[in-house]
Amino acid sequence: MTVHIPSALRSYTGQKSEVEAEGRTVAEILSELDRRYPGLRFRIITEQDTIRAHIRIFVNDKQIQSLSATLRSDDHIHIVCALSGG
Repeated sequence: MTVHIPSALRSYTGQKSEVEAEGRTVAEILSELDRRYPGLRFRIITEQDTIRAHIRIFVNDKQIQSLSATLRSDDHIHIVCALSGG
C-alpha cells in the first residue's frame, strides 16, 4: 500500500513523498517503515505506542485513532504533521 510522507519527515525517507509498505495494521506498517527508514516511527509514535499529539494518520480519507486499525492492500495512508508557530 502507499504511504504518503509529510515534508517534515522526508529526511528519513531520502526525500521520498510516497513509499510502499505492507502490513495488516497501521502498527505493522510503521514498524516496517522504521526497519527501512530508521527513526521514522519514533517521530510518529510515542514511547507508550500512541500517536504523537501533533501527528494525524488517515487511512484513505478517514482519520484513525488506533495503531491496531486494520488495513487492506489497496489502502492509502497519509501521515500529517500539525503546523504551529506564531
